[in-house]
Amino acid sequence: MRMHMRRFTRLTNGFSKKVENHSYAIALHFVYYNFVKQHKTLRTTPAMAAGLCKSFMSIEDIVNLVPEKKQGKRGSYKKTQTAE
Repeated sequence: MRMHMRRFTRLTNGFSKKVENHSYAIALHFVYYNFVKQHKTLRTTPAMAAGLCKSFMSIEDIVNLVPEKKQGKRGSYKKTQTAE
C-alpha cells in the first residue's frame, strides 16, 4: 500500500495533514484496489474472486457511491483590512 499511495511519505506535497482526510484516502485506495484494479495472478479483481461482484467497477461507479452533499447557506463573508 505504501508504494501505491504517496500520502504515506511526508516528502511530497500530497501527505495528509488531517487524520480524517488520511482515512478517506485509505478507504478510496481500498475500494480501487479491491473492485477496480485487475490483479495479474487472479486475472480479475479480488472482489470478483471472492464473489462480491460480477464485473469490474469503473472510477465513475466509485464516484457514484458517494452521496451528494447538500449545499447549505454559507456563513457571512468577513472582509480583511488592507494596508493603506
